Amino acid sequence: MTTAELIRLLKKHGCYMVRNGANHDIYQSPVTGKLFSVGRHSKEEVRTGTLKKILKDAGIPLK
Repeated sequence: MTTAELIRLLKKHGCYMVRNGANHDIYQSPVTGKLFSVGRHSKEEVRTGTLKKILKDAGIPLK
């Protein structure tokens, strides 16, 4: 999954951007209330461990 696809999935589940960092955007989940960062590398594949952590923090079940 690319970063652009991940961001679309996060927005679909109600997550929203709180602020911009230098190389990352900070999102918050309405489900868990947690803040988490997503790298701003839209065409690169997100590493498996990073993807699992972001989805867990966002409260999105792994498929």
